[in-house]
Order: sequence, then structure tokens, then C-alpha cells
Amino acid sequence: MKLHKSHLLSLVALALAAPIVASAYEGNWKRGDVYYRMVCSDCHKAQPSGSVPPNSRTRAEWTAYLQADKHAKGQNSLKTFIGKPYRSSIAGKNKAAAKFVDVPDEELFADVQALLMRSAKDGDAPTGCR
Repeated sequence: MKLHKSHLLSLVALALAAPIVASAYEGNWKRGDVYYRMVCSDCHKAQPSGSVPPNSRTRAEWTAYLQADKHAKGQNSLKTFIGKPYRSSIAGKNKAAAKFVDVPDEELFADVQALLMRSAKDGDAPTGCR
């Protein structure tokens, strides 16, 4: 009987955990687009390298770039520029940074990633900078 109860408890626990696992955040490409255009592209326009449109790379290239987490030829972590401290530091002069200042870093990173995957050269909707 004890064995039967432990199996039943395991099944109940698994059933209760399933919605939590199924609700993992997948990224909002629209919010990622606003952040990318108004923060990333805005900053890059002032750099000698110029803007980097989402359709300048393939999905595989963007994935490798995001996983490497190296920005400016390895000088900085990419996540620095998506992190709350950075957004807070530019919020006074950047509306998107101010709007998204309280968004969790992981969610905003997933949003930008969703945009890049959608808008890559081989994405569902290749998009350049507007």
C-alpha cells in the first residue's frame, strides 16, 4: 500500500508541476524590437561600426553571438547592455530604457533573442533597421 501511495503522490506532484514547466517565457519579439531599435540601434548609430540590423546575420550566427555573450569584440558582456543597471543609467535620455527598466533581465534578453531569430536573414520575417 505504501508503494501505491508514493506513486500516487509522485503523479500528483508531476501534474501540479506541469503548468509551471509549460509556461516558460519564450520572448516577445515586439518588445524586443522596440528595445533593439531604440536602445541597441540608437547606440550603434553613434559608433564607427554603425547600426547592426537584425537581418545582417543568420539565426545560427545570432545564436552563436548570443551564447558567446561578448559585445564590442569581447570587451563587454552583451547582457550588460540588457541589464537593469544599464537601462537605469540611460533611462533619463532613452524612452525605451525607461519604459522597460523594471522588466526582468532574462525576459528582456529573451525578447531581443526572439526578435533576432524572427528577423534574421533566414528568419520568418527578415527585417533591417527602420
